[in-house]
Amino acid sequence: MGKLKDKIVRNFSMTNRRAAFEFHFLDKYIAGIKLVGTEIKSLRLGKLNMQDSFCFFLGGELWIKHLHISEYEFGNRHNHDPKADRKLLLTKRELKRLSEEMKDQGLTIIPTRLFINEKGLAKLEIALAKGKKLYDKRESIKEKDMRRELKNE
Repeated sequence: MGKLKDKIVRNFSMTNRRAAFEFHFLDKYIAGIKLVGTEIKSLRLGKLNMQDSFCFFLGGELWIKHLHISEYEFGNRHNHDPKADRKLLLTKRELKRLSEEMKDQGLTIIPTRLFINEKGLAKLEIALAKGKKLYDKRESIKEKDMRRELKNE
């Protein structure tokens, strides 16, 4: 059990770098996540993949799909489902604003960062985003290469 405590990180933070390459962020929000069972233990171990995840509205509530939190290796038969949809916790005002902005064509809500705050609660930073065109992605690559060359000199 001592080795496990060494692996657990108190201030965990993971970013979705692919999202910044694929989308222009218009607005950002911080949302709580409704977790069940052993999900928080897996998060603290860094067993998370949010590369293909996105948010959607269902019954006036915001949910996240394809947020893969791996099963806790020391869990028992009551371990959580890694591919389950999870409810995001936002205020009514934020939900209303997001749902109105989602009516615009071409906008989506994607997760950009998952972190554990100072109280030990899992929080998800989500962004209202618009997809980039191919030429925008090429510009991003050029800018990244320029910054890398300037750092190396």
